[in-house]
Amino acid sequence: MTSVDRSPKRQQIREHLLDLIESLPPGSPVPSERQLCEELGVSRPTVRAAVDGLVRDGLLVRRHGSGMFVAEPKIAQELGESPGHVDGVWTSRTLDLVRFDAGARLGRRMRLAPAAQVVCVTRLRLADGEPISIDTVHVPDELVPGLTARDLENHSFYQLLVARYGIEVDEAVQSIEPTVTDEEESDLLGVPLYFPALLLERTTEDTSGRIVEYTRAVYRGDRYRITTRLKLSDRRQGGLWDATATIPGADTVTTDPYFSKG
Repeated sequence: MTSVDRSPKRQQIREHLLDLIESLPPGSPVPSERQLCEELGVSRPTVRAAVDGLVRDGLLVRRHGSGMFVAEPKIAQELGESPGHVDGVWTSRTLDLVRFDAGARLGRRMRLAPAAQVVCVTRLRLADGEPISIDTVHVPDELVPGLTARDLENHSFYQLLVARYGIEVDEAVQSIEPTVTDEEESDLLGVPLYFPALLLERTTEDTSGRIVEYTRAVYRGDRYRITTRLKLSDRRQGGLWDATATIPGADTVTTDPYFSKG
């Protein structure tokens, strides 16, 4: 989320840096805080506050002993797209694959008996070679006999379900909320402890309404961005302020009551 600046000078410095960032490729160095102070004729604390805001927004990166650099662009996903339809070249590394009883809590979520076997696969997902997310995928074992760790490194999960097991996914409900990384997540993603992140949870059904997947994923907050397309008019129904957004991977349409007629 973009921070709100109430200082005119700080905002001017921010705009100056944003123009500079847009003109440079990722990884390019930017002037030091001292150089910016001299160039813009402002105090060090004012410059630092503006730079801190851009670092929090994931637009600049500080490297101890090296300086400041333009950050890599964020991976963007628009609500309404399939989870796989995002920017960049995505690859996966399987960290773990285990089978266990669903138990009461997971069984309720996946509509399974507590004693039903579940395959749990944990993957590190990379975009253009950089760690972006840790995905933990749960699938009813009876649906994917013979599934191995290597399978999910070499194939799209949904494509694998169709091609090998004849399972066609249809709808998914996905929630997104802010979180921070724990020690293990920080190590795998290459970020500091308690780094801002996004927690995504998704439950997916096939064309028969059977739950075929429950996924919990932690995405780096500095490299991942969710966008929403709002339709503010609906000519088919004659409405003026109907805002709609589709859930990723689903056909369900939700309406924001703030924009609804009435």
